[in-house]
Amino acid sequence: MHIYVHTQLHSHSSRLSLLVRKKTPLKPKLATTAVVPSKMRLHHLAKRVVAMLSLMVIAVKADFYKLLGISRSATLKEIKKAYRQKSLEFHPDKNKEEGAAEKFSEIARAYEVLSDEEKKSVYDRYGEDGLKQHEERGGRGGGGGGGFDDVFSQFFGGGGGGRRRDQQRTTPSIEIPLELTLEQLYKGETLFLDYIREVLCFKWEMCMKTNHECQGPGIRLRRQQIAPGFVQQVQQHDDRCVAPGKMWLNNCSECPKKTEPEKISLTVEVVPGMRPREQITFEGVTDEKPGYTAGDLSFFIVEADHPDYHREGDHLYTKIEIPLVDALTGFELTLTHLDGKQFKLKIDDVIECDHVTRVPGKGMPRRSGRGHGDLYITFEVDFPDKLSDEQKAAIRKSLAGGGQTTGSANEGNSEL
Repeated sequence: MHIYVHTQLHSHSSRLSLLVRKKTPLKPKLATTAVVPSKMRLHHLAKRVVAMLSLMVIAVKADFYKLLGISRSATLKEIKKAYRQKSLEFHPDKNKEEGAAEKFSEIARAYEVLSDEEKKSVYDRYGEDGLKQHEERGGRGGGGGGGFDDVFSQFFGGGGGGRRRDQQRTTPSIEIPLELTLEQLYKGETLFLDYIREVLCFKWEMCMKTNHECQGPGIRLRRQQIAPGFVQQVQQHDDRCVAPGKMWLNNCSECPKKTEPEKISLTVEVVPGMRPREQITFEGVTDEKPGYTAGDLSFFIVEADHPDYHREGDHLYTKIEIPLVDALTGFELTLTHLDGKQFKLKIDDVIECDHVTRVPGKGMPRRSGRGHGDLYITFEVDFPDKLSDEQKAAIRKSLAGGGQTTGSANEGNSEL
């Protein structure tokens, strides 16, 4: 970043100086010209200042490191920890101050960049504008080009870093189901979990020797002469090869098993409104192995069955049984929601069997953090098994309105 900007400034200022020399005719050195600059010189000086200020605008853009409150040397673990703290602080559901939602989006963008090794490298070297150009070119080798690194290499030499990174091997990534109740997914929760993995021994590097036949983890390229002037190269699988030019020493006393178990503590943030199969990923925390980078550990959400509610997207659904008298005359219900809070529902109309009522805003929190879905209640009418003659007569009289014939009353009763 600094080299690129410095070169541009130097080239720009040289070009401006040349224009000044070409446009300004040679005149005898008079006292007045030494004190009052010409209009042409002022014009080019103003252009130079504007050019420098336009470059300085880049420097005042949002600093991703400052957004998360970390240093440029922060580790991935420190970046994740800072993101969790900042995202909780400015989450729109918890922070109602003006500008909190925009701040939350900026923090998410900062974490997206700094938690990705390639994007972080591009951002550190070229800034946010360089990162945008890199993403427009397809990022990791997309679109046939080599990304921003290859453009830089054309001017300053080197290159191939992106391709070398793609050749890195990782240990298998692991997915673990995380069963959560509907209440946990509604309210959100912070879980503290322990995970046991295999890590390299403290002195594992002392158990390697140089072997130029090793081309990478498990890859050995042997050369053998099959005739005078003819050499054959044979690629073989060899677990002792752990890196290019490095082979593992068997029975090494410093690290006889290559790895040892380690327990790590993970903080799992369940955001309100998360959905089944959604993943919470911890990068680079699975088993380690010589010559490999650790894979990712992902927890995918499994929603446990609920006795009262079931979920579809952001909406909740439930069934309530009511007696026939309530279906005809109206009623008032007190319901308990997933967060333990109660709310009342009043129905004045006649309710048919399997009638569905929508209660706005009483569903699950939206994943975007903006509002809630709806609650849909299906009413099932409980009809009595039998009625006495007095009950039948009273119902017939009430529904007939007192002015209809018995036939009309019977006809109305059949429609009921």
